[in-house]
Amino acid sequence: MSFKLKVNAYRRKIMRGLTGNIGKGSLDNIKENETISIKRVLVNRPNQRLGNTLLMTPLIQEIVKNYPNAEIDLFVKGKVSPIVFENYPQVKQIIELPKKPFKELIAYLNVWLKIRKHKYDLVINVDKQSSSGRLSTSFAQSKYKLFGDEFLSDTNQENQLHQAQYPVYQFRKFLELFDKIERTEAIPSLNIQLSAKEIEDGKKLLNEIVKDPTKKTLAFFTFATGTKCYDVAWWDEFYAMFYPKYEEEYNLIEILPVENISMLSHKLPEFYSKDVREIAAVMYNCELLIAADSGMMHLSCAAPVKTIGLFKSEGFLERYKPYGKGNAVVIAKDDNQAGVFAKMEELL
Repeated sequence: MSFKLKVNAYRRKIMRGLTGNIGKGSLDNIKENETISIKRVLVNRPNQRLGNTLLMTPLIQEIVKNYPNAEIDLFVKGKVSPIVFENYPQVKQIIELPKKPFKELIAYLNVWLKIRKHKYDLVINVDKQSSSGRLSTSFAQSKYKLFGDEFLSDTNQENQLHQAQYPVYQFRKFLELFDKIERTEAIPSLNIQLSAKEIEDGKKLLNEIVKDPTKKTLAFFTFATGTKCYDVAWWDEFYAMFYPKYEEEYNLIEILPVENISMLSHKLPEFYSKDVREIAAVMYNCELLIAADSGMMHLSCAAPVKTIGLFKSEGFLERYKPYGKGNAVVIAKDDNQAGVFAKMEELL
């Protein structure tokens, strides 16, 4: 582990220790037969990663479903949230923390003050393990606050473990305190809510790079950060399995990362873009996408398109595996290309 990673891990450990008890007992004062009216909600997820932002979309859909006229503000980090929630009209204000707070200290402090500007009916911390999320939830003005762990009783259950599901589970249990209605329907899937025009434009872009637009397309996203990335040798062996099987029946393409790196050594036709919504639109027009654990894996789920996620271990698999009906996950260690190939055959 690099020195920077060690410092960040140590910092997170200290902050979690300091903030772990923030919010304990925050709902203790709700009275029997108390009613609630939700017109303005603050959702806190101060994280800049694409995947973590996309994993918020089920919660936003759930809020809209129950309170379609409510206004939703987001307290986030980085520039990806306005892109992801572009077609969510209920999201009124996106309050962005700068990526480098010590270099932009005044801007950083002003952003924190923004969350005190309005009085909210409900504040929700999306990630129970986020120190900044717990602090911002405590700092905001609202009678009702969900810090992320009030109702979790069995985290072996997927709806209390998966990062896309447990904030929705929390929100539903909170509403149940007031209306006594148990909500058992399926939790919404990830959804970037592409417009019809975006989907059509994505189809045109895809047709420009495939050999036969009448065929369905299988896509591969081969890059990932750090230890989550499979090397060229792994992908070469996997290519030797899937290419002879599918190259006549399907178009095969690789979607490249912003770094413009191909772990398939540019063997397939490629699509490259820095536009997240444009990439999602191309994904939408594919039959299946295979990706290592990454933001692009979650973007595929949110397009949505059928997705196979590749994980090297079970460590965070249950919390971050591809979420949504029809998606799948494979623990693909350095010698498990056959397991991924078998899952492809199953889904196709």
